[in-house]
Amino acid sequence: MPFANPAPLRREIAARIPDRPFTVRFWDGTSLPATAGEGPTFTVRSPRAAAHALRAPGQLGLGRAYVSGELEVDDIDKVMVLLDSWQPPALDGADKRALLIGAVRAAGLTAPPSRPAAELAPSGRRHSKERDARAVRHHYDVSNEFFGLFLDQSMTYSCANFSQSGATTLEDAQVAKLDTVARKLAIEPGERVLDVGSGWGSFAIRAAQEHGANVVGITLSEPQAEEARRRAEAAGVGDRVEFRVMDYRDLIGERFDAIASIGMAEHVGAVQIDEYARTLAALLEPGGRLLNHAIARLRHTDAEAGAFSERYVFPDAAPLHLSRVLLALERAGFEVHHVEDYRLDYAETLKHWAERLDQNLERATQLAGPERIRVWRLYLRAARNGFEKGFMSIYQARCEKS
Repeated sequence: MPFANPAPLRREIAARIPDRPFTVRFWDGTSLPATAGEGPTFTVRSPRAAAHALRAPGQLGLGRAYVSGELEVDDIDKVMVLLDSWQPPALDGADKRALLIGAVRAAGLTAPPSRPAAELAPSGRRHSKERDARAVRHHYDVSNEFFGLFLDQSMTYSCANFSQSGATTLEDAQVAKLDTVARKLAIEPGERVLDVGSGWGSFAIRAAQEHGANVVGITLSEPQAEEARRRAEAAGVGDRVEFRVMDYRDLIGERFDAIASIGMAEHVGAVQIDEYARTLAALLEPGGRLLNHAIARLRHTDAEAGAFSERYVFPDAAPLHLSRVLLALERAGFEVHHVEDYRLDYAETLKHWAERLDQNLERATQLAGPERIRVWRLYLRAARNGFEKGFMSIYQARCEKS
């Protein structure tokens, strides 16, 4: 590309970041070697990588360069170690200006690159029904086969239970989790149970098969619902399990004995958490039980989500603090009986998912495309790191309607 020259950027990185546990290679064959350790190698494949960073400085621009393939990483696991162990130097205004000028010269006369196709920029009112539906479908409607490449046989897309069950396989740990939810809800034969965010139907099918429940599962993804119905019929419980494509806010006038909300509250956000709790309370009979299973942020100084996750992984997802979720449940008239965390269980679950995806990488890329695969390989590892290092946890709160 005209006038694109990586040399000024290379010199500024060397001067402004003198201690580097990573290597940077550029499209002209030059490189900036690591000064310590055996960290990852970042390959800047073209001036478009610098142009992405200039168009959206910070996490989003780097994310776009990575997703588009203009910025490559040789070992994502080493990147996770780097993020944990390396403290970047504090850059003052002069440092930042020098790096910016270096990036401008590296980009040359490069037209502003388009956003990668895998990016979703949500529009409309945040957490409106229409926007929530678009956000959920962006994440889930890749293909059922894609998720089947790394999930367990039951297609359970949430934290498994390794620690209490002693399970060593993902399949056994997920069955243990489903049975834990049913046990905490004390489901009796013939009871009417709601599964909010039912996914591919694993809990609903298990609750009908093993506990005799009549279950309504709701999801915003039609492909998920279709597969869940097929799986329910194959399991012989198609007459006791119903899957609907609908928003939880549209369940008006129905009543249930128990509600399982597994991996759903993360998508609600601070602006809707009180309405979420009130809606679930209104759906329960007096004395009805709720099991709320959701990811939570642990540090009150952290933002709800970073720019990369917002655009590429879970648009509009906003894990809240446990205290905020419990406050909403109490305001809605729930009495909280039991709270339990599964932080390290989720880290172990994500380890299994990442390994299984890598084992099926060729087929996964055929199904989802290279952009989404880059997102998923990074996301699964970054999420695991968050649980291992105590940035996030996941809690089950068992409640009863007063």
